[in-house]
Amino acid sequence: MGAGGFGCRGALSLGFFNGDREACCSAKLLPSLLWLLILAPVAAILDHAGTVPAGVVFFCAALAIVPFAKLIVQGTEQVAAHTGATIGGLLNATFGNLPELIIAMAALRAGLLEMVRASIVGALLANLLAALGFSFLLGGLRHHSQKYNPDAVRTYSSIMVLAWISLALPSAFHRALEAEPHLGVHATLDLVVAVVLLGLYGLFLLYSLKTHPETFTELNVPASNEDTGEHPGLPRGITTLLVASLGAAWMSEILVGAAEQAGHSLGMSQVFMGVIVLALVGGAAESGSAIAMGRANRPDLSIGIALGSCVQIALFVAPILVLVAPIMGQPQFRLVFSQAEMWMLFGAVLLGATVATAGQANWFKGAQLLALYLIIAAILYLIPATTP
Repeated sequence: MGAGGFGCRGALSLGFFNGDREACCSAKLLPSLLWLLILAPVAAILDHAGTVPAGVVFFCAALAIVPFAKLIVQGTEQVAAHTGATIGGLLNATFGNLPELIIAMAALRAGLLEMVRASIVGALLANLLAALGFSFLLGGLRHHSQKYNPDAVRTYSSIMVLAWISLALPSAFHRALEAEPHLGVHATLDLVVAVVLLGLYGLFLLYSLKTHPETFTELNVPASNEDTGEHPGLPRGITTLLVASLGAAWMSEILVGAAEQAGHSLGMSQVFMGVIVLALVGGAAESGSAIAMGRANRPDLSIGIALGSCVQIALFVAPILVLVAPIMGQPQFRLVFSQAEMWMLFGAVLLGATVATAGQANWFKGAQLLALYLIIAAILYLIPATTP
């Protein structure tokens, strides 16, 4: 895999591209969203005014995060093009889910622990069901049937099953024991699980980038999509990445600050805000890239973006939140998810594995994934919001 083979977030870090950067750049396939940056100062002004309904502030901040997320994707892509395969893959893996991590850390700083846990589950559901579902649906409608590498999907699926078990078992343990007499035991378990998952993530990067990159080889690469060798300068990429990250952090603070009050005013629970709204906002750029790749008849890339992001969230983002919570002065962030969240995630992992491991996609498989996502969204929306 050459240095020019880096592009769209999760898929890039996993060895899909062999000098095929051009096809992965979603900026060429998606309409520009940069005009939404005008909403960033608007959200800040409205938030500072203090008299504007929280729902309006939340809406403006949410839309403003989307172009920042897209710029993070492009900045990481530009830096990765100059760093070589291994370092570039590591950069893409590290910054691939930076918008979701920034939003989660802002909610963690605000003490909205339930929303943080919900956003983790929501990001997994959004990629497994919504992004992959729309990719299969639109790609199938346009190309009838799409074939892809089943070995990569089987690897992703086994990791997601392990990730689900790694979240479900600590959750059951925490619920089984009373919190007060066993606080030290709870904290120790969460730290052990976090360290093990981060270690597994490191091994996954080694496996996908170094020892077995052939597992993630894309099938039927179009001959016309060849790397021209022309990449934006490294300083430009670093500047884009830093500025976009700061902008995303700025908007995330405003977004999270208005989220709870906006949820109450709109009759939405913290769980719905985290699982559906924040997850879709944080993952808008990668979901758009996955859908664009599906419509362009590049199902391997689409799957790599969607499922690669799931791996990053489960094995990197969630453990990092456990480790940084004490540093941020917050109580220990515990891996204690509700039974409903675990069942929803189990259903998504099961359906995703069943639908995707065959190595062939069509529009009906996408419809099945989207149907489950809509059912989950409806259930969460109908959960009554608690009064502040």
